[in-house]
Amino acid sequence: MIMENKRRIIINSEKLETRVALLNGNCLEEYHVERKNKVNIVGAIFIGKVVNIQPALQAVFVDIGTEKNAFMHFEDMLPATFDDINISKKDQKRIKLDDIPILFPVGSTLFVQVIKDSIGTKGPRVTTNITIPGRFLVFLPFSNHIGISKKITEPKERERLKKIMFKLPIPEGVGLICRTAAEERKASFLKNEFFMLLEKWNAIEKAKKESNKLRKVYEEPSLIEKSLRDFFTEDIDEVIIDDQENYDYIKNFTEKILGKKIAGRIIFHNKAEPIFEYYRIEEKISKIFERTVNLPSGGYICIDETEALIAIDVNTGSVRGQWRDSEVIFNTNMEAADEIAHQLRLRNIGGLVVIDFIDMDNPANNEQLLRKMRKLLKNDKVKANVLPISQFGLMQMTRKRDQQSLLDRVYDPCPYCKGTGKVKSPLSISVEIQRQLKELLKRKSYDKNLSVRVIMNPTVLARLKNEDERFLIELEDKYGKDLSFRADTMLHIEEFKIIDAVTAEELLC
Repeated sequence: MIMENKRRIIINSEKLETRVALLNGNCLEEYHVERKNKVNIVGAIFIGKVVNIQPALQAVFVDIGTEKNAFMHFEDMLPATFDDINISKKDQKRIKLDDIPILFPVGSTLFVQVIKDSIGTKGPRVTTNITIPGRFLVFLPFSNHIGISKKITEPKERERLKKIMFKLPIPEGVGLICRTAAEERKASFLKNEFFMLLEKWNAIEKAKKESNKLRKVYEEPSLIEKSLRDFFTEDIDEVIIDDQENYDYIKNFTEKILGKKIAGRIIFHNKAEPIFEYYRIEEKISKIFERTVNLPSGGYICIDETEALIAIDVNTGSVRGQWRDSEVIFNTNMEAADEIAHQLRLRNIGGLVVIDFIDMDNPANNEQLLRKMRKLLKNDKVKANVLPISQFGLMQMTRKRDQQSLLDRVYDPCPYCKGTGKVKSPLSISVEIQRQLKELLKRKSYDKNLSVRVIMNPTVLARLKNEDERFLIELEDKYGKDLSFRADTMLHIEEFKIIDAVTAEELLC
């Protein structure tokens, strides 16, 4: 298949999994996965109950009816200001952090929204600043703020949108933000979406009035709907989906919200070849999880995800020595910055990220690299904060993490190495076997009829029969016992059994 220079959203919808890929020509820019058996609660609204207040931590714990209690900072319970996009706001009582335990004592029921999913042993993080996003508007049920995205800069357009929003019948105590996607959109589009969002909020309030039972009362749309909401912009040429039911739904939905012309870009993939194979996406996905990513000039970066941080190492690789070293290093670092920004989005990496760029002697080059990295991350949908390169040549950044990375979502830790990526060597296992045999034979020296058999992985047996054979013969001679060894391909390389060769009972050391 010939890949034209088009921007496409490719949607693969199956019974257990939905996958969405954003293609720019032949480049995979974003990739998202939603598993039907794994519920993503980020953005969901719950009726919760305060069960514990920790003034020293300035935090509360909230029971939302899930396995782990949710965590909420006092700051997440203050009314949001939205100062950067504010048009007007009515005076409201200024709540201080010290007021939180009084306003929300233990036992209080309240609406909370999940802003960060459970990660590791931590429960979800929540806030009382509820937001319900649409394509053009964000509905703020507990705010008086009416605002326009600061990314809309043209004064006439801002004034037009302002007039449209003030004509909407916004209830008292409710706020609204006009998103960037609303730029140059018809007033009817914004009006229709406003009533849709208002209807959602009315349903949420009705649910709480009916019962204060701890439960979820609202959840974010499916991955397909969110992808269309967030990615289906003017520069998208085609949206291609391989499921007839979902195709019909999003076609009709888009036609109502955006009109027939935009809906005409949605295409049903009815070819025999699977959609991700047809658009050569499968081969790109396989590379997402590789530790090493090659750079165009021959350099490469290594990405290691740990629980504490993400470590990224930059190397010159095969380009070393082709140009002057300083030029090679600078060009490799600049290339790496492009790829790192791409990989952060592609892998959905969040938290603390530490990048070990190649050391550069010229401070001006460090400053140029910093400016480039900040520019690359400026348009990232996920907020990131980048610090200058330290004296050790490290660049530190934080990227908001509200859910698992793609790696954690697709893979489970190895049951053998526990996620370390390493297992003990045959030599290490041989040492352990000999140590346990020595202890056992010394303890059972009185048993004249004892015959010992050791069962292990074939790789370890090969080590014992060759390099370590003489040590085993010495054990037999010293304690006067018969030792025999057998391989079992079903045993992991770190597993072995020491049994009585006659009774087959396991001999515990």
